[in-house]
Amino acid sequence: MHWLEIAVTTPPEWVEAVSNIFIELGTGGVAIEDPALFSLYLQRPQDEVALDPLSLPREPVVKAYLPVDENLGAHLAALKERLALVEGRDVFIINTREIREEDWANSWKVYYRPVCVGRKLVVKPAWEEYRPLPGQVVIEMDPGMAFGCGTHPSTRLCLALLEDILAGGEVVVDAGTGSGILAIAAALLGASRVVAVDNDPVAVEAARRNVEQNRVKDLVEVMRGDLLAGVEGPVDVVVANIVADVIMRLVTQVRDILKPAGLFIASGIIEGREQDVVRTLHTHGFEIIDRRCSGDWHALLARGGCRP
Repeated sequence: MHWLEIAVTTPPEWVEAVSNIFIELGTGGVAIEDPALFSLYLQRPQDEVALDPLSLPREPVVKAYLPVDENLGAHLAALKERLALVEGRDVFIINTREIREEDWANSWKVYYRPVCVGRKLVVKPAWEEYRPLPGQVVIEMDPGMAFGCGTHPSTRLCLALLEDILAGGEVVVDAGTGSGILAIAAALLGASRVVAVDNDPVAVEAARRNVEQNRVKDLVEVMRGDLLAGVEGPVDVVVANIVADVIMRLVTQVRDILKPAGLFIASGIIEGREQDVVRTLHTHGFEIIDRRCSGDWHALLARGGCRP
């Protein structure tokens, strides 16, 4: 398959607005080349790839990938129309290039190495050899077009929180699963059942492949859907590594499927948006019990939620 890479160079303050536009157009996820992080962030966004710092731009670049098909022209027109409505639109620079999926998927592998997260989690690419230390839990990933390598701060914050809160036997939902890395981690950390949801068919395929690779197919159900629509509760934990605006829209759905003392991990929150998410959680009766940050990225751990 051929894909069109669309890259929008933008000042930092407009990164989330551009990301939301891409997601609402149905790209499934976006990548953010952030010179401050020296990484490539896929915003479902559990998704990312480390880059050579010398190749990074001076300003962030938000990227998304659309299939080259009969709908491409309409998608591009809609993108330009939405960007034209954003205040400060004159500062956007749009570049595109057509790439083959196999070229894209292989070009970055040189940068992807095993990553240690938290006390015992290790995320490693399927093609890399790694000898685990006693007690380590190894997640093998081949993210493909869905990314999900565990190197981005927001993903690592989620993994560390999952490691801290899962005691064994929990039912977990991963909303916007991407490559499935968080769902797989939950299963390997002792969850009795995991539901992994994504609206991107490429992500669903990648997640299912990675679930099989990690031998947790009996524990993890990967389904295509719009966030939590169609997911039935009650569940013990919901994790969402997405942008702030989507998290805030998701809060009522999370509240409705969580057990009374259930936990919600919300990550992918860029600096400056944390308080917006906190206010929304408080409005719906959630109690913030942990806050973590790494660089410009924030994750929240919230308990419960009062139904009206």
